[in-house]
Amino acid sequence: MARMRALVAVGAMFGLAAGASWAGGPEVPTKFTNNTSITETRHNLTQRDNAGQVDAIQMDPYRNDYAEVCVYCHTPHGASSALVAPLWNRTRKSTSYQTYDLLNTVTITQTITTPGVNSLTCLSCHDGTTAVDSIINMPGSGNYDPAQETQNDDGAINTFLNGWTNPSGTEAVNHLKLQAGATGCLGCHAPGTLASSAQDFTIFAIGTDLRNDHPVGITFPTTNPDFNLTTGTSARGDIFFDLDGDSRMDKNEVRLYDTGEGPEVECASCHDPHGVESAGSGSQFNPTFLRVSNVGSGLCMTCHVK
Repeated sequence: MARMRALVAVGAMFGLAAGASWAGGPEVPTKFTNNTSITETRHNLTQRDNAGQVDAIQMDPYRNDYAEVCVYCHTPHGASSALVAPLWNRTRKSTSYQTYDLLNTVTITQTITTPGVNSLTCLSCHDGTTAVDSIINMPGSGNYDPAQETQNDDGAINTFLNGWTNPSGTEAVNHLKLQAGATGCLGCHAPGTLASSAQDFTIFAIGTDLRNDHPVGITFPTTNPDFNLTTGTSARGDIFFDLDGDSRMDKNEVRLYDTGEGPEVECASCHDPHGVESAGSGSQFNPTFLRVSNVGSGLCMTCHVK
């Protein structure tokens, strides 16, 4: 698995601040305030907040600290053509996913296809097959290689990433040696394998088996009485729940993406990776980057009639 030293950081990316919680249990401690901007969330993979404070989980020896928050996902030049996402800068390996339709659940009436681009962007970290610092265009001169955008050779990925001068050293494949039976970030961040000071991030390491998560790549029913009707349509054909009636998709509005197979639920339907303020400027972001708070099942009932 490429860049093992960086994969252990994947679970550290979710924006839960002190005192917050997620649906599955107590929140995971962090020094980030989880407000104002992505810099104050765990999607800031430099792990330095606006005040220069270092987050509780130190990954410096185990992933490249590019010192730029946005570069772990985006680049202004030389963006990926393999994944049509805004200025996309991440490696996309040829990964196969087990999807929800394999369960043969009789209650599923809609078509389920492979995850679309608005899920693949998230899965490029959270499926555990690609390191969080595996990018195409690194900051600085001479650190760009378009071959990395579809690179499947772990050795080639590691060689390229180790070309970055990491002050903490290059240990791409030697991070603490995985415990028996554990893979990726869960080699350290899971019960029974926890390294010193490591948190349990099992809930955040989705893996390639998507059968125990909400279906993605599933067509949204537009005429089913068990589902609410959307109230907005974008120029591209995406549909959304237009809460404020301004006819545009805002950060705090659930949306369904149309990439040629009709509007579908994807990861970004419910999650905004940059954070969504829960109650106006200066407030904390919703836990786990949700677009709509799920207090009282509010997020679920945006779509579902129950």
